Amino acid sequence: MEDKILRKLFLGFIQIHILHHAKEEPIYGAWMVQELMEHGYTMSSGTLYPILHSMEKDGLITKHEQLAEGKIRKYYSATSKGIHVLKEARKKAGELMNEIND
Repeated sequence: MEDKILRKLFLGFIQIHILHHAKEEPIYGAWMVQELMEHGYTMSSGTLYPILHSMEKDGLITKHEQLAEGKIRKYYSATSKGIHVLKEARKKAGELMNEIND
């Protein structure tokens, strides 16, 4: 039960993390899984790709395909809507951190 609640909570953090990196440069799934693991998130590509697809459907990121290491790789970049959402999320996260750290 607790794991399910934490997964729901962390989903928002993961999406913010994805937007942050997708704003900086195009990202791809395997790299993002590794990046999230470095921050303590346990995630497989089977979990990440539905999140990426949902974010793409919501207009937060766009996908383009490119040949890399002999195969087609899907790269994701933040859209202007995604950048705006990231800016708002950073503001709200900052306010929350200030409140809970007092």
